[in-house]
Amino acid sequence: MTAETVTPASPAADARRPLSPTAARRLATVERIAYGAAGLATAIGPSTDLWQLHAAALGTGAGVLYRLWTRARDDGGARLLTSAYRALPALGLSTAYGVGLATPGTSWWEVATSAAVALGSAVAAPLTRSRGMRHAAETLPATVAAQQPPQPDEEDYGTGYLGDLARHWAAAPATGDTRLSHIRQYRPDAPDFEAIILAPPGEAVPAALDARTVAAVFDVPEDVVRLAPVPGHGPGRLAVQVAPTEYLARQGRRSPADELTALWEARVSSPKGVAPGVKLVAHRFEADRIVLRVEAPDTELLRLPRLPLARALGLEDPELLMVETDGMARGVVTIYAQHPLMTVREATADDLVMDKDGRIAIGLRHDGRPARWPLYDPELGALTDLLVGAPGSGKSVTLLTLITAERLSGVVSVVADAQDGMSLPEAEGRTYHFGAGVAESAATLAAFSAVASYRQQESAARGWGSFVLGKPWPLAILTMDEINRLIAEDAGHPAPFRKWVSGMLGAGQITWRKVGMGVRIAGQSIHLQDLGDSEKIRANAKNGSVWLGRVNSSMTRSMATDMTTGTVEVTPIPQHFGVSGSAELEAAWSGEEAPTGPTTAGTAWLIQSGHPTLTRTWRAEKQNRTYPGLISLMESAPTPGFTPAEADVFRRAYDEGLTIALALLDGWDGKGEVPGATAEDGAGATAAASRVPAPPASARTLRDDVLDALADGPLRTREIRQRAGVGTEGGPAAGSVDNVLTRLAEAGLVARVGHGVWKRLEAADAPATPS
Repeated sequence: MTAETVTPASPAADARRPLSPTAARRLATVERIAYGAAGLATAIGPSTDLWQLHAAALGTGAGVLYRLWTRARDDGGARLLTSAYRALPALGLSTAYGVGLATPGTSWWEVATSAAVALGSAVAAPLTRSRGMRHAAETLPATVAAQQPPQPDEEDYGTGYLGDLARHWAAAPATGDTRLSHIRQYRPDAPDFEAIILAPPGEAVPAALDARTVAAVFDVPEDVVRLAPVPGHGPGRLAVQVAPTEYLARQGRRSPADELTALWEARVSSPKGVAPGVKLVAHRFEADRIVLRVEAPDTELLRLPRLPLARALGLEDPELLMVETDGMARGVVTIYAQHPLMTVREATADDLVMDKDGRIAIGLRHDGRPARWPLYDPELGALTDLLVGAPGSGKSVTLLTLITAERLSGVVSVVADAQDGMSLPEAEGRTYHFGAGVAESAATLAAFSAVASYRQQESAARGWGSFVLGKPWPLAILTMDEINRLIAEDAGHPAPFRKWVSGMLGAGQITWRKVGMGVRIAGQSIHLQDLGDSEKIRANAKNGSVWLGRVNSSMTRSMATDMTTGTVEVTPIPQHFGVSGSAELEAAWSGEEAPTGPTTAGTAWLIQSGHPTLTRTWRAEKQNRTYPGLISLMESAPTPGFTPAEADVFRRAYDEGLTIALALLDGWDGKGEVPGATAEDGAGATAAASRVPAPPASARTLRDDVLDALADGPLRTREIRQRAGVGTEGGPAAGSVDNVLTRLAEAGLVARVGHGVWKRLEAADAPATPS
């Protein structure tokens, strides 16, 4: 590469560059308008008494003529030709003006002459086109040079490793005008390559390009470089081989790929490794990560414990290791240089509009692919989702992103925020309905359930067995945020109220999907005890998506056991990126404070069909305590709503449900008339007479079912499962019944009286509780 090729052009040269097509068209238009105006002034001006106009017209012509004379005296050639071409309109119009001024009256030829000069000038556009004439004349050497073979820095070297080698060679000063061509990499996982050094046509490869120079160019030991003539060609070509891997082998050292393979065999797949028998099938090295493809032994399921695997591979931060499996025998392990989810962009409207499969892009997966979240399944219908996360985990932003996607996708959004509207304030006034408060959230759930009952009744009357999107009803999704404030035992609400709410949720998840009504439950914990002992809430969530944000480890283990296939270890999400246990340990040793990295808000395990994937929700910037970006996206589309008949059912049921909720919170036991109900409320004498689910007898829990099954005497475990509804549609899992039996035994309410035989203990039989 010569110095001339990199010397920047002068400002004068930049100013003489030809105009772009768009700029040339615009300048020509302005110029033609100016010529038209000048022609009109030339035709009319001589007949007026405006001496200022006469002086300007004649003075312009004289000035242009003087400038043309000085150019002819000082310069010549192309510059004189360009100046004459530019001067023609001004000289022609000024001459026509002077002749018209000297001739008494106004003859037809005076007007015709002015129009002809203006029209010819407009067609020729001298000022615009002279730019191109001047550039072509003055840059002829550059034009000729551009026709020569391209220099190395002007070539298209391609992409990837081979392109980088060619660019690196061209950029090195020691390589001169030579080029590196015919590059061939021996192995995709090793840097070894061979190539041909080409000198410019008619020249020989400089003798200075020896093995030492080539080694300096690629920063490798001199012993790994070999040079040789190319058979059948002259000194203008020289073959080169750079093989550091082969050199390492001769020195008794291994390449990074070989070292990785040996490390895997010694610490992972060996009999004493963390995953005995798991084979490393393939691997590749990339700029910011290492990707490994692994496979379990025959007849065995793949199990890769994430923390032990990170320890075996020598990683100080386990968050830099990700595991994906097919749920059977194969998996992909990715090791990152830094956490891949540390930065994500904001959501766009395209991200949040449902595709043909009913999915949106809620954020990014750790490998950079979109994290898909189904709002609707064409086969299953509406879905049940569960979002769990501690305060600050990004749960609210994720919910708002989903609610925004619903509005953009034409889904009816019904939102209930038990935290008096403080958790999702952006949704108020921007969704079909927003219930803020404990009683209001319960009433919203009751109204949503009533619309589902209306749809079910109409579908049964028409013989419909499934839901078709938009025919005749839109998809509707209920978002229940802060569910723990409604049905957790430590929320302090009366048991009838909690049973009523959890009963509506549990019963609705069995039939709502068939009429296009989904539910999304969000809370800070997932323990059955905190969720009112309702198994159905978590069991049905397995059909949708589970978003597990930053929670404590015990919650994570419970979720991993209940929601995943078990082939991938779900580990707790830290509060900050990059603050690993090793960093805390070093801080403890040195007595210094551990560094604080960026927050992990929005990072979560997205569990779908039993497979967990680490993801992060699109970023949302908070301003003045709200998220204006999400608000703007929501307001860019109209708010979808129920049909008129459904809207009437929803309104009446909400009023009735609010009356029932307030009565239950005030101590009503659910029997007899609803206290405070009037005919105007639509509640009637009893709750059972309307579409609103009756409180609270119909809202039974699995714990109640097990105790009632044992009321008639001891039963075997399989008999208890059968009476509890295991195997029926919407019934609990067998393992859930076993868990309930274990907890009842710990509470002293049942006892094992034989192998697989359980007996209910009466109050007198129960063991005394120590004071």
